[in-house]
Amino acid sequence: MQDEVNEKIVALSIRAGTQGFRVTSSVLKAAMRKYLQNQEKWKTQMAAKQTAKSVPRGKQTVGQLMDQNQGLTNIEITNRNIKSFERVANKYKIDFALKKDKSIDPPRYLVFFKAKDVDVMTAAFKEFSAKELTKANKPSIQKRLSQYRQQAKDQNRQRERTKQKDRGQEL
Repeated sequence: MQDEVNEKIVALSIRAGTQGFRVTSSVLKAAMRKYLQNQEKWKTQMAAKQTAKSVPRGKQTVGQLMDQNQGLTNIEITNRNIKSFERVANKYKIDFALKKDKSIDPPRYLVFFKAKDVDVMTAAFKEFSAKELTKANKPSIQKRLSQYRQQAKDQNRQRERTKQKDRGQEL
C-alpha cells in the first residue's frame, strides 16, 4: 500500500513537428527539467500562501494577539458601540481582540490591539468617535415620523373645520 502512495504518474506531452524534429533523450531531459522547475516554483508559492494564512488578521482572541509577540495596549468601549467599532477597525486593517470585563456592573468591554498600531488605532478611533457624534446629533427616524404624523393630523383638523363652515351662501 505504501508503494502505491509513493508512486506518482506524470503525463508529459511533447509536440514534435513534421520537419524532422525527433524526441531524443536530451529533449525529454529538458522537458522534465522544465516540469520540475515549475513544480518547485508552485511549492514555494503554496508555502508562502500557507504562512500568510497562518497569521490571523482582524478580530481575534487575546491569546492569538499575544502569540504574535508585539505588545498589547487597550481601550475601553461601551456595549452598543462594538459592531460599529469593528467596521472601522476592519477598514483600517487593525488586528484587535475584544474582552468583556464581567467583574463590574454593567460589564465593560476592552479592545486590545498591537502596540505598534497605536497611530493607526488613533486615526480609527477619531473616525469612530466622529461617526458616533453624528449619530447622537441626528434625530431618530421614529421621532421625525411621529412629528410628521402630528403635523398631518393638525392639517386634517384644520381642513375639517373649513369644510363644516358655512361659506356665507344663502338661498
